[in-house]
Formats: sequence, C-alpha cells, structure tokens
Amino acid sequence: MYVIGLTGGIGSGKTTVARALEERGATVLSADLTGHEVYQPGRPAWQEIVDAFGREIVAADGAIDRKKLGAVVFSDPKQLARLNAITHPRIKELMREELDDLRRQGASVVVVEAALLFDAGWDDLADEVWVTVIPAAVAAQRVSERSGLAVDEVLRRIAAQMTNEQRIARSQVVIDTDCDLAGTERQVNEQWEALQKRLKQQSAV
Repeated sequence: MYVIGLTGGIGSGKTTVARALEERGATVLSADLTGHEVYQPGRPAWQEIVDAFGREIVAADGAIDRKKLGAVVFSDPKQLARLNAITHPRIKELMREELDDLRRQGASVVVVEAALLFDAGWDDLADEVWVTVIPAAVAAQRVSERSGLAVDEVLRRIAAQMTNEQRIARSQVVIDTDCDLAGTERQVNEQWEALQKRLKQQSAV
C-alpha cells in the first residue's frame, strides 16, 4: 500500500484534489474527521482535554463543546499549543490504526488529507507528500465567499500557518490550484499517471 500525504493552506483546494484522487481509485482519510473522534466521550483524549480546560467545555450530552473550547484556545497561543499537545498524538495513533485496517483490506493507494500534516508531525505516515498551493489573497477571497468570514480574518489565519514555500520545500509533488477546476484536474491526472508508473517500476524490481 502506498500513502500520499496531502496538505496545503486554508482555501488552497485540498478537498478538490482529494476528491480527484478518490475518483482515480485512491482511498481518502481525512485528518479532520479522525480528529473529531478524539473528542468523543470514552476516548483517552476526552479526559485529558477536560482535565486541562475544565468541565465548562463539556456539553449536556457529555461531548466536548468544540465552540466553547475554540473560544478558549484560539484567543491564546499557549492554550492552543496545550490542546494540540494532547490531540495531535492521539489523532496520529487513530490514523495509523485506520491505515493498518486499509492495508489489511488490500487498499493500493491511500491519501491522508491533513492541513497540519507537517505542523503536527504526521508526514512520516506518508510515502510522499503532495501540497496544494495558491496565493494567500486568492485563498482568502475563496474562503471568505464560502464561509462568510471577512477577508482580513482569513488572511490572519493564513499568516498563522506555514507558508507555501515552507510546505513546498518538504513536499514531492506541488499542485498549483490558482487556475480553473479543469487545470487542477489536469495536474492531478498527470501526477497520478506518473505515480502509477513509479509503482509499477517498484513492483517489477
């Protein structure tokens, strides 16, 4: 089984590329969806998060109220780092388990879609990394139109992340999404075909 780590900044088209790869036969694992699991009651991270941030972040049904928790951590970098120190290793454990399950099921190519692939140290789960890149101003406009957030607010969030250049330096494949959908699809297709050739050559050795 071959694992592609897929990363990129806010509004850079990760989900579009993940969907295109899925259409070509890859299985996609979303770090966001896996991340939601670690907040569930009964998961080891649940107790750690409650111990760190207090019972007031627990909703009536026992689940962690992510809005209340978000209000605490996104206004304080130290608190965010504290939360990440709890959740990132747990998310990695879960993704490793999911990858093991897919390997047993005979999956050939799996895509781990994760905005924080490098930041959280999850890139060692992948055989190679693909990154989606787009100018910050274009990404901010896209996200603003989609979410209703002010462009300035989106730009602040982008500025808090790794830069395109930092991600490119650690990636093997770059998809430039500052184009129409057909242009993105064309790049994905070229890279997918190149990957299939490499995998055939490896299996022939």
